Amino acid sequence: MPLVPTKRKRRTARVLVALTLLAVGVFLKVALDGARAYVFGYPLVIMDVTRESAALTVGPANELVRVREFPDARFRAVVRPNVDTLYTTAFIDMNDGPFVFETPPNAARYELFPFMDAWTNVFASPGTRSAGTAGGRYLLVGPAWRGAAPDGLTVLRAPTRIVWLIGRTQTNGDADLPLVHRLQDAVTLRPLTPRATPPWHRAQERPDPPVEQVRAMSAEAFFTRLATLMVDNPPTAADAPMMRRLAALGVVPGRPLHWNALDRWSVSLGRWIADRAIARRLKNPPDLVRGWSTPPSILGRYGTNYEVRGAVAMVGLGANLPVDAMYPNARVDGRGEPLHGSHRYRIHFAAGALPPVNAFWSVTAYGADDALLDTGTGRYAIGDRDALRPNPDGSLDLQVQATPPDGAARANWLPVRAGEAFLLNARLYGPKPEALRGAWSMPAVERLD
Repeated sequence: MPLVPTKRKRRTARVLVALTLLAVGVFLKVALDGARAYVFGYPLVIMDVTRESAALTVGPANELVRVREFPDARFRAVVRPNVDTLYTTAFIDMNDGPFVFETPPNAARYELFPFMDAWTNVFASPGTRSAGTAGGRYLLVGPAWRGAAPDGLTVLRAPTRIVWLIGRTQTNGDADLPLVHRLQDAVTLRPLTPRATPPWHRAQERPDPPVEQVRAMSAEAFFTRLATLMVDNPPTAADAPMMRRLAALGVVPGRPLHWNALDRWSVSLGRWIADRAIARRLKNPPDLVRGWSTPPSILGRYGTNYEVRGAVAMVGLGANLPVDAMYPNARVDGRGEPLHGSHRYRIHFAAGALPPVNAFWSVTAYGADDALLDTGTGRYAIGDRDALRPNPDGSLDLQVQATPPDGAARANWLPVRAGEAFLLNARLYGPKPEALRGAWSMPAVERLD
């Protein structure tokens, strides 16, 4: 057999291998860029889906919704809801603004009114921590607004068209509801220029939770929505490198996607990679202290840390600034074993080592789905507003288990469900400096059996 054809075949084979490796490399690069783009855009998309769902089930845009009771285990609108405060909330369309927002004098209860932009950054947080007890009067304006605020109004400038106000007022149990309702009723939001509003009708069928809606989107639907939303909710100047990545994927604000089959496959793979990477990180967070993970100090103002911003949007949409509230959470006990309702646990605070707060603290139990646990007791959290029973030496033990403990320890019981995994979320409202700088941390969750 002649040698030339053999050499030619070998050369052709090498070229085919090289082209195959190049194609695989391009495919993987697009997939990784798609993963980064998905994490970057997730907060904006989940925010809009949450806004859309609220408009169908909660109330119309630009009007305050005053939540009058605590959520229960059936609640699925957001992940890890709290049972410490009652919400006063509104999705606000800044194209209909400016708006006048007023809070009353309040020396009775800790409250905060964080305003989030469409990317989940808190751009203003009036309340008793930041403004004192005298109340406040504000003019909420959009990014393009130019003008002079009426006398007596402090300007709050929103950087995006979509704004979400999630006000929280400390509520000390059911007996406290009348007082808190009066405080809520005194909070107002109105357009600076009065206008007629169309009637609102609640949807007959409740949509799926926003997280599930986003999960059900195809990659093409997700990035099409992202491109549309970025027109009125622009990224910041610091996001320019990421916007170039998006443009390389064909995702440009206001423009339709033009993907081929390979684009769809590679970006879909990237999204799958991102979802699993975040889920893995959330289940195995780095830098645990005694089994507890505390969100970083950038919470609520993320800059270009898209990984943290995306992860928080997935499991804690609407998070406050750390100076307003901190959220240590634990999925494992002090030995690193997953928390599970088949065991009994104790959280032991030494004398003088309770959570350092200017307002109040709590610990809430959630299921593996980040929803409140239906234990049949009606108790979802425990904290310093409960009638806790300290030990004789001044220390305090919280009992975390499925069955009620005996005797006086029952006052310190946080119920969980037998045979099911769970997680714990502590909340420190108005944390003191030692908590903010990490000099204090939650004690380990000790397994007792």
